[in-house]
Amino acid sequence: MLMSSALPWLAALGAGLLIGIERERSQPQDAPAGLRSFVLAALSGAAAAAVGPLALALTLAAFAVLTLAGYLQTRSADPGLTTEFALILTVLLGALAQQSAGLAAGLAVLTAGILAAKALLHRLVRTVLSQQEMESGLLLFAAALVVLPLLPDQPIAWLAGLNLHTLWLLAVLVMGIQTLGHIGVRVLGARRGLALSGLAGGFVSSTATIASMAQRARATPSLRGSCLQAAFLSNLATAIELGALIGVIAPDLLPGLLPALGLYGFGSLLGVGLLLRRASPADAGEPLPASQRPFQPLQAIVFAAILAVVLLVAEAARGLFGGVGAVVATGMAGFADAHAASASAAQLAVNGAFTPEQALSAIGLAVSANAVSKSAAGFAGAQRAFGQSNLVMQVALIGLFWLGLWVSMLSGRWAFA
Repeated sequence: MLMSSALPWLAALGAGLLIGIERERSQPQDAPAGLRSFVLAALSGAAAAAVGPLALALTLAAFAVLTLAGYLQTRSADPGLTTEFALILTVLLGALAQQSAGLAAGLAVLTAGILAAKALLHRLVRTVLSQQEMESGLLLFAAALVVLPLLPDQPIAWLAGLNLHTLWLLAVLVMGIQTLGHIGVRVLGARRGLALSGLAGGFVSSTATIASMAQRARATPSLRGSCLQAAFLSNLATAIELGALIGVIAPDLLPGLLPALGLYGFGSLLGVGLLLRRASPADAGEPLPASQRPFQPLQAIVFAAILAVVLLVAEAARGLFGGVGAVVATGMAGFADAHAASASAAQLAVNGAFTPEQALSAIGLAVSANAVSKSAAGFAGAQRAFGQSNLVMQVALIGLFWLGLWVSMLSGRWAFA
């Protein structure tokens, strides 16, 4: 009991110490607010919150006046307001500790981290990030934090049970995954070669990645092995992204899909391993420039649109031909985009239009149909050897995927909890 009553005060003390130590180290010795000031500010906020709202308001007002006076005294030497804002925030964190000690402690760590990362953040914004990356980042945050909360999170009966919130969430997820792939290229460096480019590109479009690698292999035949590695790794990205989508839409369906995804991903890595064993030292990737646009918003919106159309078509097919027609219609949409078609199948399972077995079958058909598109893309560069190797890989991967589905269905893992 004693420990629980002392926890808010300890959290407030820790917040003041943590932020105060960072400010003490980063400021000149004659700075008006140092370690002791921040500790006292946190404890003042905690004490004021314990007394009541009026005491907290008076405390905040007093610290605001003192902070303003200190800024007026030092603004000629240091025109920034970071320390002043940090001091007011420390008072609030001390007050918050009385209600939620854990949240106050976490925010204190985050605040100290942001303050300590001044040089890194300035370099990131001024020299590392391009203008397009900044704009894309703002667009992603707007899509996730502004648009998404405004959409109704419920099925619309007259639109075959479409959920606008879920559709937009998937679009945001696609943009986020693409951004992570872009960050991987930027952080690890473009000289990691074609393999990294293929993996990152697979999160955007495995079919497009395979087509681009086929064209590169035709232009530079000595790079065919590296291009094939990149193409095979794009299949691994397909499995990862598909698992993430199904996990968001229908988490109960994911255990039944995991064996298929696992075998599919293992087959991709096995193909890369075989290529590495056969590769010669001369078969090394060229340096690749990092893409300046982290994601393609239009592709994410088209993905959500395809998902909506597939849901509508599948619902119409189910009404005309029953469950089998809906499964086939959903699976055939994989020619355009396996992820959108698979997400549609998962959403139909959540809505009760598909049984789990029908949903898994539709996902298998979608992945198979998409493999046909990938195989055609492998011959897009008129590079016969590349296309034949890619075709063999696609056939093997589809066989492994259906093997995993068969195992799941036999074991009953596809059943919803």
